Amino acid sequence: MHVVILAEFAGPSGGAEKVAVESARGLAEAGLEVTFIQGVEGRADEILDHPRLKRVALGLPDIWNRPALTAAMAGIWHRAAAERLASALAGLPTRPDCLHLHQWTRSLSPSVFPLLLGTGAPVVVTLHDYFLACPNGVYYRFDRSEPCALRPLSAACLAVPCDARSRAHKLVRVARTAALRRAAGRERLHLVHVCDATLARMRPMLAGIAAGHHRIDNPVGVARGEPADPASGDAIAYVGRMTAEKGADLVAEAARAAGLPALFIGSGPLEGSLRGRPGIELLGWRSPAEVQAILHARARAVTAPSRWLETGPLTVYEALAAGLPVVASDRSGAAEKVRHGETGFVVPPEPAALTEAFRALRDDARVAALGRAAHARYWSAPLTLAAHCEALAALYGRVRQRRLCAAQQPEQRDGGGRFRAGAAAADGTRAARL
Repeated sequence: MHVVILAEFAGPSGGAEKVAVESARGLAEAGLEVTFIQGVEGRADEILDHPRLKRVALGLPDIWNRPALTAAMAGIWHRAAAERLASALAGLPTRPDCLHLHQWTRSLSPSVFPLLLGTGAPVVVTLHDYFLACPNGVYYRFDRSEPCALRPLSAACLAVPCDARSRAHKLVRVARTAALRRAAGRERLHLVHVCDATLARMRPMLAGIAAGHHRIDNPVGVARGEPADPASGDAIAYVGRMTAEKGADLVAEAARAAGLPALFIGSGPLEGSLRGRPGIELLGWRSPAEVQAILHARARAVTAPSRWLETGPLTVYEALAAGLPVVASDRSGAAEKVRHGETGFVVPPEPAALTEAFRALRDDARVAALGRAAHARYWSAPLTLAAHCEALAALYGRVRQRRLCAAQQPEQRDGGGRFRAGAAAADGTRAARL
């Protein structure tokens, strides 16, 4: 089977890119022929070097680095992206059996969807965020610092100033989402959800798009080894971008109230306001290996107190795999993997609730027990790359077989007397898990 993986970057600059790159390598190791197409030119992760894995770079600019008007127009509909992708697909030595898209907002735009759907191969999209439904991508009211409860693209949605940047920026994103809805058409997309919460949440949001919905966990690239000793750690650790929607400020406030140091690995808009405050240590971005070493040596627990409805932060799974307790937001998809009071705590992203959880982590015996349970429970059913790729390969096989069967069925008349091609023209608005 030949699978094309599409992402905007070929380096691990974020969780979505990491999943795309690692899954490409894992699928190649599993025996599939893989073509990795990256939108934005840049450094490629060395793990993409494999004899069954070919990489193609489209050489597109990142719209974040372009002038505002040009970026807005390219974000809504980037004709050059579709043209370059069409050329890349036409130049492949063998026809793809499946196309798997991970990202599209930074360079590719909605213009690639008609092209992908027109190839005749099944199109799979992993939903690392909410951009397929929600204009700002995170289904979050930045104007009110709370999750959104509005129907995307409804009149109420269009009226609120929910974007993190400006009303003008939201207008561009609304136009992009509308263009995407039109571009997706009635051809069936196969959507991969990385947690149960987003599967339940996004299914009704996407009722107007022909889609099959599937559930596959993200892979966790942590090898099994000696578990950490969280009781010997000295700090509550936060790993990732330091923003209000991710709750970085909550970590600082609750850790201080609980009498524990807060250790931040990463950077972001809140970095300046946190720098120099007592009990806070900022380490900046570190390599994955360095992050693991620091957490093993310093963390009593890892916390991810997101205010937004985060899909599945890998840092939570990596902490559990290392034998570290986790304090997770009850709004995060990753909370599904944390057993409250057994492997960590699942709490609302509020100072009082976080402070109570952090205070419980001052007890060495309890922290040690939480860490042991986290390690044992995670490794009883680990989210390995091999398991992830096995699930992907099975999905590719099912949707490919379904497409082949549909293509072989004779034409049938619909209720209005028009001809249609059997299952290929079935009601695509019905979302089903295949």
